[in-house]
Amino acid sequence: MVVVFVLVAVAVLALLAGVHRYVWRRLVGDTTAEGGLARRAGTVAVWVLPLLSVGAFAGGRAGFPFWLQRVLAWPGYLWLAVLLYLTLALLVGEAVRPLLRRVLARRASRTAAAAPAAPGAEPAVPGAAPAATAGPAGAEAEPAAVPRTATLAAAASATKTLPGTPAAAPVEAATDTDAPAASPAPEPAPEPEAEPAPDSAPAPHAPADPSRRLFVARAVGGAAALAGLGTVGYGTYGVLRGPRVKRITVPLARLPRSAHGFRIAVVSDIHLGPILGRAHTRRIVDTINATSPDLVAVVGDLVDGTVADLGTAAEPLAGLEARHGSYFVTGNHEYFSGAAEWVDHVRELGLRPLENARVEIAGFDLAGVNDVAGESEGQGPDFAAALGDRDRSRASVLLAHQPVVIDDAVAHGVDLQLSGHTHGGQLWPGNLLAELANPTVAGLERYGDTQLYVSRGAGAWGPPVRVGAPSDITVVELASKRT
Repeated sequence: MVVVFVLVAVAVLALLAGVHRYVWRRLVGDTTAEGGLARRAGTVAVWVLPLLSVGAFAGGRAGFPFWLQRVLAWPGYLWLAVLLYLTLALLVGEAVRPLLRRVLARRASRTAAAAPAAPGAEPAVPGAAPAATAGPAGAEAEPAAVPRTATLAAAASATKTLPGTPAAAPVEAATDTDAPAASPAPEPAPEPEAEPAPDSAPAPHAPADPSRRLFVARAVGGAAALAGLGTVGYGTYGVLRGPRVKRITVPLARLPRSAHGFRIAVVSDIHLGPILGRAHTRRIVDTINATSPDLVAVVGDLVDGTVADLGTAAEPLAGLEARHGSYFVTGNHEYFSGAAEWVDHVRELGLRPLENARVEIAGFDLAGVNDVAGESEGQGPDFAAALGDRDRSRASVLLAHQPVVIDDAVAHGVDLQLSGHTHGGQLWPGNLLAELANPTVAGLERYGDTQLYVSRGAGAWGPPVRVGAPSDITVVELASKRT
């Protein structure tokens, strides 16, 4: 078992190291000058931030002072969320990067081709006729007048420069008008010139324009940074704002008419800790009380820390108001934080713990079981103790933190199981992973004659961020099928 744990830890650390290297390369290495201040700052951040994340995770279990846990928690946990969405955005940018380079290259080619030539910059072709003088419209262009001496000099120069051309006799000015005109020497044929390559076709294996490559790297990196930070910022606001109320109606075949419309406020995964504290608890209590429920069910994972550190943060729970009281069952995080002490503390605050126990409410049985994480301490769920001797003609509602115990609920004839634990995935695409480990990630589903409702929870574990899985408090209204 220890070997498996070590191998998993090494694999996770290797993955994190690779992801940090990739993010550094795209956001720092490709966009900054070597030796510059920006590159040095980015390199330091890539080393320091993951160390803060490790400290945030290890602080509670290592016994760090609570003030130090709070100092490490905000940057350490938030960086993990930022890293996730930076990486996803940069991976999308890998597909955009070549397309953007191609667009910029074509635009540069069109700009170069459309640039006007300088006056008189047309290349001269050897042996070409002199430029014609523009005349009136429709008239043939007349050659420009050239002085005779210039013509003779040009002819002499041409005969000197052409290799293999026989020397011409000296030319004398013609004074005898009766003398026959001398035959002019034939003009040499112009040598063909190589056609210049089009501007849009670069030479094979030509290196990319460094300025263009830098522009693309900065554009993609900047867009990824904005997308990642914006996503995390919005998700953090959603958590700190507090959960929203959901309302669902669940019909139960064995529920009597006298209990029709009974409302249970279900809240799970509050996760009080170094980030979410007393103010978070107060928001939740105020939200629950505003719904005027008949009963409050706190379905596990109330805390991430000891009573000594977080007892005062949980105190607003004493203000919960419900006609039939408030009930509590443990979650897996209670067993990381001292479950026995927390059970005693919530009892002092006015909540009634259901430790593998059952109570009769008006018209139905309310049962609760310990979380499966308690099995390591000999305090796991005991369905026989909670449900074994009950009257099965009565409707039953079970509080159980993890949805995975639904098979036991079905076997014991439970009508409705209320759970949490999954957070709805909390950070997309975490919902895909949550689906692998849980029968239901969020919402209401039926398993045989038993219905299972899973809340997304009212807080957050680790990063105080939710993306695609908003926090909720659910008011479950029971409906009778009996006429």
